[in-house]
Amino acid sequence: MSRELIETLLAAPYVARFGVRLEQKGDELTGVLPYAEILVGNPLIPALHGGAIGAFLEIVASASLLAGQSLERLPRPIDVAIDYLRPARAADVYARAIINRSGRRVANVRVEAWQGRSRAPVATLHGHFLITPSSADPAG
Repeated sequence: MSRELIETLLAAPYVARFGVRLEQKGDELTGVLPYAEILVGNPLIPALHGGAIGAFLEIVASASLLAGQSLERLPRPIDVAIDYLRPARAADVYARAIINRSGRRVANVRVEAWQGRSRAPVATLHGHFLITPSSADPAG
């Protein structure tokens, strides 16, 4: 696992401002975006801002790539598509990534975010990320 790179990712000012946490249970990594008033984009509902949700999904995708293999540097997004499925209410958001394919240079990742019930996602991300596997990684 690229633990140092995961710590670098979480310590970045942009990421640290969101307060994102990663919880690992076995081989499953779950991202947590704790509710904070600064994340509210529509105070009438109140619903979390789509940009905050999108950034959170991208953070979870990158962290999952780092946790799943030895990389020399942080993954860089090539293209990302986000589907906003329902409003994210004023509550914590959770997300998990599935790495569909990870090659020598490009990884294909899908992330689902939910509140309360994982079967009712609030948003999904599908993206391609540029990766640099460590030369010491036998899979790379």
